[in-house]
Amino acid sequence: MWGQNITQNAAVQQAQHDFWHNAHGLQDAFLGTARTTMAYLRRHLSDAEFAGIAGFDPYNEPYAGAYDSGQTSRSWERDLLWPFYARFRAAMDAAGWQDKPALVEPNLFWNANIPTQKQEGGLLDAGPLGPGYVFNTHFYDQKAISGILMWGKAADGQYAADFAAVRDRAGAAGTAAVVSEFGHPLSGAVADKAPTVLKAMYQALDSRLPGRSWWTGPAASGPVLSGTQWQWDLYHGRHHEPMNGNPGKVLTAGDAWNDEDLSAVRLDDSGTVTLRQDARLLDRVYPSATAGTALAFTYEDRSRDGSTTLTWNPVPSSLPNVAKLVGSGQYGLLVWRSGDGTAPTELHLPASFPTAATTVVSDLGAVHAPPAHTSATPVAAAPEPGGTGSRRLLLTDTDSGVLHYALVTNGATAPAGELLSAARAELAAWAAARFRQG
Repeated sequence: MWGQNITQNAAVQQAQHDFWHNAHGLQDAFLGTARTTMAYLRRHLSDAEFAGIAGFDPYNEPYAGAYDSGQTSRSWERDLLWPFYARFRAAMDAAGWQDKPALVEPNLFWNANIPTQKQEGGLLDAGPLGPGYVFNTHFYDQKAISGILMWGKAADGQYAADFAAVRDRAGAAGTAAVVSEFGHPLSGAVADKAPTVLKAMYQALDSRLPGRSWWTGPAASGPVLSGTQWQWDLYHGRHHEPMNGNPGKVLTAGDAWNDEDLSAVRLDDSGTVTLRQDARLLDRVYPSATAGTALAFTYEDRSRDGSTTLTWNPVPSSLPNVAKLVGSGQYGLLVWRSGDGTAPTELHLPASFPTAATTVVSDLGAVHAPPAHTSATPVAAAPEPGGTGSRRLLLTDTDSGVLHYALVTNGATAPAGELLSAARAELAAWAAARFRQG
C-alpha cells in the first residue's frame, strides 16, 4: 500500500530522500518538466479553459522518506520542502502562471489523527504565504479506516477539531485553505461507516461547529473550506491495467493502482455514470463566491445511513416559523458581511433544489421559486458557468459592511406570504442577536 511503501520500503524511502536533496539533479529535472508542462498548457488552452484551472499542486502527500541526522519533520519542512515550493512558484511564474496559486501541502502526517503517526508540521516556519500560495492538505480518518481504533459510526461534530486545525493554520499563514482529498472506503469491513464519516467531513468543511451548537454560536463558524472528495473513478469495477506494462500482472481490483475502493461513481452496463453514494450527501448547497466576507454557513443535507435519515442540525424550536418552512427538507444558511464590489454572492443549487421548489428567505427578499437573474432582482436563480446544467442562486446587495443572511430550502411547497414574512422576521432577529453589527 501507498502509506507502507513511503514509510517502510527502503528503496522508496531513499528515492524520496534523493528527490528532496536534489541528488542526481532529480529535483531540477522535475521542475524543468513541470515548467515545460505548464508553458504548454498556457499556450494551447483558450483563455476560458485556462481560467478554469484553480492552481497547481506541486507534490502529492510529501514525505521525507528518511530524515537526516538530527532532522525533524518540522525542520525538514523548513529546510527542504518549503525551498522546493519556492522553486516551483518561480517555475509557475516563468511559465505564465503568475495569477494561479501553488496549492502547497505540508508533511502529510502533520494532521494525522492517530497519535503514533502524527508529526509536527503544517509549514509552521514558512511565514505568511500570501496570495501566491494556498494551504493544501488531505484528511482521512485513519482510526475509522483501521476498523479497530474507532468503534461505531461517526457523529455530529466528529471532525470539527481536525478541520479547525486546517482553518487555523491557513489563517496564521495569511492564505486560503483547501482539503484537496478526503474520503472513506466504500467496500470492505469499514464500509458501513462511510455515510456518517463522509457526512461529518462535509459538515466540518462547512463550519468548525457541530450542528448541535451552530444556531446558538454561529459567529464561531469560521470560513467555509473548499474540498474534493476522493475519488471519482469512472472505471470502478472495470479496471484491466498491466502493472508497469507487465501483461502477466493485470490489475483489476479496487482502483487498480492502490487497491482502494473510494469512488463515489461508476459506469453502469450502458455506460451511464451512476452514483454509488447518496446524492443528498454529494450534491450540496455551498457558497461558491461571497461578495464580502462569509461569517457562517451550514447545510443540513438529510443524507441517509441505510434507512436512517441523518439530521445533525435541525432548526431550533426557538425559530418556529423557520422550522415550519424547512419541515423535513434540506436547507442551507449563509451569513456574510458585504464588501465593496458589485458582483453577487453565489450559492450552488443541487439537483434536489429545482427552481420551482426552492425557497429563499433573506434580508434581501423572501421568495419561492426565485426568478431569473436581472440587474433588478436581488434574489434570483441562474445557470452555473460551463454548460453543465447546474444552477446557482445569486444574491445581490448594493452596500458595504452590512450584515446579510440567506436561508435556502426545498422543504416548502407554495409557502404562504405570511409564513415567509414570519420566518424572515425570526431570522433577522436571530442574526442581529448572534452577530455584532458594523
